[in-house]
Amino acid sequence: MALALLCQAGRTRAETPAPTETSYFSTRAVLAAFFPKSERVTYRTLVLDPPLRARLRQRLGYAPARDRYTIFVAQTQGKVDGYAVIDDEVGLHQPITFATRLSTRGIIERVEIMVYREPRGDEVRDARFRKQFEGKTAQDPLRLDRDIDAVSGATISSASTAVAVRRAAVLVEELTAEASTLASTANAPLTAAPAGLGATPRRTTVSR
Repeated sequence: MALALLCQAGRTRAETPAPTETSYFSTRAVLAAFFPKSERVTYRTLVLDPPLRARLRQRLGYAPARDRYTIFVAQTQGKVDGYAVIDDEVGLHQPITFATRLSTRGIIERVEIMVYREPRGDEVRDARFRKQFEGKTAQDPLRLDRDIDAVSGATISSASTAVAVRRAAVLVEELTAEASTLASTANAPLTAAPAGLGATPRRTTVSR
């Protein structure tokens, strides 16, 4: 009986993947790669009040995990150059950290995997897979077998990427829905990452 229990415990441990984490970008590094010519990168906090949360749930098809999201804003001479969202989405077992760059019109321009924590499936870092998202917007489904092809052997991570990127596109669209929001992005230059990503600089909070 004791031997059987030990064997069962051994199988359980073997079936649970060992924790692993590979970092490819820091927050500062990915923002520098996204906006190499911008004078400064600031950020805005999008607070999910009940109406906005309900709208996002309807648009995304699920309730957002957070009550607020950080959206980075790149600017040059007071003009917005583009936006970026850094966010996590769970893969098979662990969260994957993604960064998505979008144009001022909400068009997806680049997707990067910042931190991958699964023992397998990091083929989603392949440029051919990530390039599929470029040119798409929040109006596209961004779903496997519809407008995104999964990477062979990394189906779950592929699906997680699609979910994270579409959420980023929807969040940026919500932030920029009103012209007054675009016109009020005069914040202090980013000297550190926001809460959860490092120290916190001054910010502007948006609640609609």
